[in-house]
Amino acid sequence: MSAERLSVVVTRRLPEVVETRMMELFDVELRDDDRPMSQAELADAMKRCDVLVPTINDRIDANMLAGAGERLRLIANYGAGVDHIDVGSARQRGILVSNTPGVSADDTADMAIALILAVTRRFPEGIRTMASGEWQGWSPTALLGHRIQGRRVGILGMGRIGQAVAARARAFGMQVHYHNRRRLHPQIEEQYEATFWESLDQMVARMDVISINCPHTPSTFHLMNARRLKLMKPEAVIVNTSRGEVIDENALTRMLRAGEISGAGLDVYEHGNEINPRLRDLPNVVALPHMGSATFEGRIEMGEKVLINIKTFADGHRPPDQVVPGML
Repeated sequence: MSAERLSVVVTRRLPEVVETRMMELFDVELRDDDRPMSQAELADAMKRCDVLVPTINDRIDANMLAGAGERLRLIANYGAGVDHIDVGSARQRGILVSNTPGVSADDTADMAIALILAVTRRFPEGIRTMASGEWQGWSPTALLGHRIQGRRVGILGMGRIGQAVAARARAFGMQVHYHNRRRLHPQIEEQYEATFWESLDQMVARMDVISINCPHTPSTFHLMNARRLKLMKPEAVIVNTSRGEVIDENALTRMLRAGEISGAGLDVYEHGNEINPRLRDLPNVVALPHMGSATFEGRIEMGEKVLINIKTFADGHRPPDQVVPGML
């Protein structure tokens, strides 16, 4: 790359310290508000910059990339997931894609455990009772939940986040089971006292808690479909801090309403922020607004990774967090 400062467009507001450092290093166009760009605004931005810094809200498909023109050379995604970007089409057009892996593993794992506790101990129902003024004092039989100690958690996807969930589950005395594309090294299994299941169906049928921690890919879309959800024990709960598309949300809603699954803790949804109201209003559902990685520390670290990827690219080298189709 030349010594001329790169032109960078950022599609959402980022932590102030990250935006300030970007201004120092590059020719940056920042957002005045945190409103997501429309597809038309995004298409226009892609035509006038060397580097685009999008987020999960920005859908960048083959058609968008075809209209980007010749200037765009790097999509430095702010976030680990890149299922909103057609990485294959970008590569064909000579546009590199980078992400921010590993930053939010601990934060997301904390949220997964929080959701497991919230669902099994019925936190939302307790909060509603207090907020409504209906609480009449302690009762031996009121709002009874379950201990998580000794219960089996089945982790679907044993990458960085899945392993972080396993570590926390062990600390709470849970028995760790997992299903993964590839079995982990025996030393890692020993570290978490984890039991591997090659058959997802067999694991799902035996668990007290299912934790979804796999990415959204064509092979994981509706991995927890109606048939597989019906394998769960009626007293089991399911928690998703990964991607909403992994679960058939309509099937999940029907089964929760019918009492065929005890409860769900959800931080992500199949159709983004368009949440099925029948699901959101259920008393046995804890619904959060995609807060899994929402810590000051994590979001700043994500920004630092974006900065390193862009600066490395500007210096004529391969971004350290480059994403290629074979990784997906």
